[in-house]
Amino acid sequence: MTTLEQTLTALKARFGDAIEGVETFQGETTVVVSAEQVVEVLKHLRETQALNFRFLADLTAYDDYPDEPRFKVCYQIRNLLEPLNLRVKTAVGGEAPTLASCTAVYPAAGWQERELFDMFGIAFTGHPDLRRILMPSDWEGHPLRKDYPLGYEEVQFTFNYDAIDKKKPYAKE
Repeated sequence: MTTLEQTLTALKARFGDAIEGVETFQGETTVVVSAEQVVEVLKHLRETQALNFRFLADLTAYDDYPDEPRFKVCYQIRNLLEPLNLRVKTAVGGEAPTLASCTAVYPAAGWQERELFDMFGIAFTGHPDLRRILMPSDWEGHPLRKDYPLGYEEVQFTFNYDAIDKKKPYAKE
């Protein structure tokens, strides 16, 4: 039995119905976990000596609008001794997306959770400093949501350099 198979067996035995599924695509394995148990699963994967997933490589999300639950949050974790990658994915509803923070398990998740809060509006309860990180603090909305209105800039083609230069604050009359 491979280390990955042992990990999946241990997760199913320990968490039962909280493990909603296991997906494998292109040699990558994703464990789908209920939102209520995701931090406990991550803690188990990190602290269990036999599993040893001590490195959070990435934390991201995507928007499945108009489907519900709308947001999928993906934790990419790594066992550095094997080496072995595992993705843990959970779903969060779109009305008021809230998920428990995993900063107590993986302290580096703090920055990435702030980015998800800023870009998607997913609030992480228990986060030590949840505020915008990429957009200005007074920005309204969350730019990576699929229903976010697109803004447009005037394209700077070679034929309109004179018109663009006249709009610059330092332009001479």
